[in-house]
Amino acid sequence: EVTEKLEEVVMIWIKQIRQVLVESEQMRREADDIGPTAELEYWKTRMSSFNSLLDEIKSSRVKKILSILQVARSKTLKEWKELDGNITIAANEAKDNVRYLYALDNFFGLLAKASPVSMMEHVPSLMNTVCMIYTTSPYYNTSERMTSLLLKITNQMINTCRTYLCEG
Repeated sequence: EVTEKLEEVVMIWIKQIRQVLVESEQMRREADDIGPTAELEYWKTRMSSFNSLLDEIKSSRVKKILSILQVARSKTLKEWKELDGNITIAANEAKDNVRYLYALDNFFGLLAKASPVSMMEHVPSLMNTVCMIYTTSPYYNTSERMTSLLLKITNQMINTCRTYLCEG
């Protein structure tokens, strides 16, 4: 009877974790002119969420319940372990993407504050850094992720030039 109650609790957790994972994989709705800083903020928020979830999963309360279910040879543990692995992957992806995007963070400020002429001085090293991310990141090296990043960088350059022209 205790095992059944604990399995019900774990099944609720599984359902909630699945929901978090599904929501994290859905398409992001963003404004058309959003800049690259938003990309960094998105991944920082996602990293924080998944790290909090991992902390909760590793809490002593959860470990005790899982230990009891392991002794009882509960079938819910197979599903739990799979989701635990998926959360770890999602947390690692977010952490890795934040680390790589921080390499671009200096450029984001330069792009926002520079004149069109001085902005061009930074473009070669910016593109070299983007290339480095593409070639070394295990998660950020997809055409979808790179297209999104380059679009946001371009948006920032356009917004900076627009501001320059309207204020000049």
